[in-house]
Amino acid sequence: MIKKNKNNFIKKIITHDLKTKKFTYIKTRFPPEPNGYLHLGHAKAICLNFGIARDYQGHCNLRFDDTNPDKTKIKYIKSIKSDIQWLGFKWNGKTRYTSEYFEILYEYAIQLINKNLAYVDLLDKTKIREYRGTLTLPGKNSPYRNHTIQKNIILFEKMKKGQFKSGSACLRAKIDMNSNSMIMRDPVLYRIIFTPHETSKNSWYIYPTYDFSHCISDAIENITHSLCTLEFSDNRKIYDWIIKNLNIKHVPHQYEYSRLHLEYSILSKRKLQILINNKIIENWDDPRIPTISGLRKRGYTAQSIINFCEKIGITKQENIIELSLLESCIRQELNNTAPRRMAVLNPIKVVIINFPINHVEKLIVPNHPTRPELGTRTLLFTQELYIDRNDFSEKDNPNYKRLTLHQEVRLRYAYIIKVQKIEKDSNDNIINIFCTYDNSTLGKQPKNRIINGVIHWVSLTYSYTAEFRIYNKLFNIKNPENEKKFLNYINTTSLIIKKGFIESNINKNNLPCTYQFEREGYFYIESIKDNNLIFNQITTLKDKNKNDHNHKK
Repeated sequence: MIKKNKNNFIKKIITHDLKTKKFTYIKTRFPPEPNGYLHLGHAKAICLNFGIARDYQGHCNLRFDDTNPDKTKIKYIKSIKSDIQWLGFKWNGKTRYTSEYFEILYEYAIQLINKNLAYVDLLDKTKIREYRGTLTLPGKNSPYRNHTIQKNIILFEKMKKGQFKSGSACLRAKIDMNSNSMIMRDPVLYRIIFTPHETSKNSWYIYPTYDFSHCISDAIENITHSLCTLEFSDNRKIYDWIIKNLNIKHVPHQYEYSRLHLEYSILSKRKLQILINNKIIENWDDPRIPTISGLRKRGYTAQSIINFCEKIGITKQENIIELSLLESCIRQELNNTAPRRMAVLNPIKVVIINFPINHVEKLIVPNHPTRPELGTRTLLFTQELYIDRNDFSEKDNPNYKRLTLHQEVRLRYAYIIKVQKIEKDSNDNIINIFCTYDNSTLGKQPKNRIINGVIHWVSLTYSYTAEFRIYNKLFNIKNPENEKKFLNYINTTSLIIKKGFIESNINKNNLPCTYQFEREGYFYIESIKDNNLIFNQITTLKDKNKNDHNHKK
C-alpha cells in the first residue's frame, strides 16, 4: 500500500494554484537522464512527482532526457523503467523521450535566432569559459556575438549538417554577459556531437542542452509543475527566459526542493561510475551502494524505500540523512513480515554425548514469535550440531550470557546443555565441544538453576551449506560526496563473506525470499551457487541481545 505524501511546501503551492484557478489540472514529469541507474535521490523524486499526480488525480509523464548520445544507453533506460515499476508507480501514457522533440526544438532555436536572441559562437570551449568571467568579474562579449541574423541561420544550418568539427561551434542565447548570474551569461543552447544517438541514430549532429530542451519539453507536454532539486535554482532563470521569449502558449513553472544526501554514501552517478571502473564495487546493482537496484538486490522492499522517502519529507533545507533512518524503515517492515530461521555464520561443532546416536527428535517451533498465522516449522535435533563460535568461551564471565566450560546455556527451542570437555587441533584451535543435555528441560525452566542465555544452533546432519555476505558502510567518513579524493575513504571491509550453515527449513524452489536469522539480522536469499545458498545481509537487528526474546530464559 502506497502512503500519501504529507503536506509540504510544494503541495501547498499546488493546492493554491488549483484554488485560484491558475491550473485546472495537475501534470508532473519524471525526467531522468539515462546515463546510469537510479538511486535513492531519484526514488525521492519519483515518490514526489508520481505521488503528487496521484494525490491530485493528475498525471505524471516519464520523459528520458536523452540529449547527450555520449552518455545515453538503452540498458539504463530499461533499468530506470524497471525501477519505477518495481516501486509501484505507473507513468502517464507512452514513455517519452526528449529526442522525440528534436525537430520542434530545432525550430524553436531558429525562432530565437530570428528574434536576434541567439547566435552561433565559433569560440572553443576554453575561450568561452574565459570570456564568461568569474563570480566577481563580468564576462565579455564573444567576437561572434554580433553576427547578422542571416549569418547565424547559415552557420546553424552548417552545424546541423555536420560541417563543423566537434567543439568548434555552438549556439548560444544572447542575454547578458554582465549578468550577476553566471548561467545568464549567454548559455549554450546547442552543441555538436558526432556520436550516433541510441534512437535517432545519425539523424542529428547537433544536440540541445538540458537548459534549452527541458523547459520546452515541459511546455510541449503541458506540465504544470516542474520539480527539480536545489542545484537547479539558478537554471530557473534561463528556464523562464526561454519560455518567455518563444511563442509558447502553455507556461510551466519550475520549483526546487533539497536533494537527498545520505551519510557514508555516494549518490553522484559520475562518482558511482568511478567506483565501478575502479572495481571497488561490482556494478550499478552492488548491494553496498544506494541505487534502487542495489537496495533491491540487498533485500530492501519497495514499500520500505517509499516509507523512507515519506519520512525524510520535501523541504528546501539541505541536510545529511542518517543511514539508520533507512535501516529502520526496512527493519520495521521485516520485523512484522519476515519468518524466522536459525543460521550459524561462524560454525563450531557440538557433540551431545548423552543423546542417542542416529536419533532424530522433531521440535515444532513458530515461524514468527507474534504472528501465529505464519505457521510453524519442524526443527530436527540430532547428536551433532553447529553453534556460533562466538557463543562459546573457555573463560567464565557472569556478563557473558553464552556457553562456557562451567556455564550452562539453552539451545533455542530445545534443551539446556553443559560442557564436559573440548577438543583442540595442533594450533590450539577448538574443533569440537562435547556436551551433555538435560532431557527434562524441553520447554521447561528448572528451578534454582542459573541459565546464562539462549543461543541458536542447527543440526549438522539436517542443514544446508550457505554463504553469508555481510555488508558494512562503503565509506569510512560521513560525507564522502564532499571529498575530491573520495576513493581514499573506502572501507576495505565493506563486504565480508562467511561460510556457514542454515537450518533445512528453507524452500530452495521459492526464491528470492527474506528471513530474520535469529540473533544475526535480516537476510535476503537471492540465488543458489554451486549448491550453496547465497544470503545478502539486509540489515542487522536493532538489538542483537534482545531481539525476539532470543535470550529469555
